[in-house]
Amino acid sequence: MTATDSLPSTPFSARVTAGLVPVLAFVVMGLWNSPAAADFRLCNNTSSRVGIALGYKDAEGWTTEGWWNVSSRSCETLLRGTLVARFYYIYALDYDRGGEWSGQAFMCSRDKEFTIKGTENCLARGYDRTGFFEVDTGEQRAWTVQLTEANEQPAQRVPGIPGTVGPGGPGGVPGLGTPGLPPAAAPKQ
Repeated sequence: MTATDSLPSTPFSARVTAGLVPVLAFVVMGLWNSPAAADFRLCNNTSSRVGIALGYKDAEGWTTEGWWNVSSRSCETLLRGTLVARFYYIYALDYDRGGEWSGQAFMCSRDKEFTIKGTENCLARGYDRTGFFEVDTGEQRAWTVQLTEANEQPAQRVPGIPGTVGPGGPGGVPGLGTPGLPPAAAPKQ
């Protein structure tokens, strides 16, 4: 037998490709069976560091939590897993330039790290009464809120990726709640 007789008749590239098919199929099957990430995230698209408080209703009732510190131009997962509610509420502070993103859904908060059950009688219970802005997820499994500066155009939704844009900037936004506006109705059920 000569050296050329011992070589398979199939070209090298075809043998490599044929060898990769089972490996590629295994990888694709693994990705297919993996659960899709379903979280509630917030992206800080500003040039400042921001502090985030979150309000939501679960099987046990209303809860507010804070503070997540989100660096400039970065994202943070606030809740992990499939969303259990349609409406979530955000209050954000601009640590570097001052101002806030707020709204007319009043919930309890405090200056230090917190988890507070219930939205009633905040002041009587020793908490602050804070106006959060509403995020309507449309009952999606996952959602990302994009905080932007007042002088920037809001980020656009990417087709096929659920998300929302924050109210637009520090200092509150007319119509969504600014300091000094009269109280509004409680968060939606």
